[in-house]
Amino acid sequence: MRMRSMIAATGVFLGLMACPIGSGHAGDQIEFEPVVDLLQVPGHIVLGGVSGVAVNSKGQIYMLHRAEHPVVCFEPTGEYVRSWGSDLIGSGHGLRIDRDDNVWVTDTGHHLVYKFDPQGELLLALGQADKPGLGTDQFDKPTDVNFGPQGEIYVTDGYGNSRIMKFTAKGKFLTTWGEPGDGPGQFNAPHAVVVDASDRVFIADRDNMRIQVFSSDGKLLDIWTGFKPFGLAFDPDGVLFVADGSAQKILRLDADGNVVQSWGGERGTAAGEFSTPHELESDRQGNLYAAEVSGKRVQQLVRKR
Repeated sequence: MRMRSMIAATGVFLGLMACPIGSGHAGDQIEFEPVVDLLQVPGHIVLGGVSGVAVNSKGQIYMLHRAEHPVVCFEPTGEYVRSWGSDLIGSGHGLRIDRDDNVWVTDTGHHLVYKFDPQGELLLALGQADKPGLGTDQFDKPTDVNFGPQGEIYVTDGYGNSRIMKFTAKGKFLTTWGEPGDGPGQFNAPHAVVVDASDRVFIADRDNMRIQVFSSDGKLLDIWTGFKPFGLAFDPDGVLFVADGSAQKILRLDADGNVVQSWGGERGTAAGEFSTPHELESDRQGNLYAAEVSGKRVQQLVRKR
């Protein structure tokens, strides 16, 4: 079900989307080969729920989990490299990597967003530690972070606050939008954010079971329904994938927000099954990585060409 008519009735619909998010033709089927044992987790790390995954420009895989040594880095072939964050991260939720290979983590425990260099040195922290609020320098359980074409920082804020925060690349506050509710432009657990090549901002409005699409300054463009989006990721061709953590599926959407392919559907630990897929990542080859909270793992979906 699309929501264009309701948006138009409220006077906030700005027109059809300017350009597609990818080819997204239903006939162009994408095939993946699932791999569940890629990452070689060392014995001193006991994984908690895996909530985040990202891949840097070198193909290194960064995983975020909810236990000691929360940020873990692996080589593209799965060998362990390093870990950090036990003394800093309260409850890690989302993990993203920017164009300079810096590692960003949202912390719902301390209400902060961290920026680390690839080796784990803290470069920046946004928010006030252990002081949740609605100020322009505060978060309340931020869930995800991502970046615009000029390095702008978008934060879904999140579980406590139902809003989107936007900052400059250096962390200066720019704007915010959203409030609690289920109407257009309102949120119930904004859970993930991605930005496309046209600078449109896609928000996984999880508990409202929809994706809301905005311009870079917060004007509502579209609403897509029919799934419960936990995680979002664009592949190199601009195709949008969704982790539906309730249905235990990975979904592929077309340019109008329709589901044209899906993978999974059975909760389980076998390859190709998912157990609360939470966050998604695509590497430069179009392979997908799914962080599974209940499954306590990262599952790789290798793209077949």
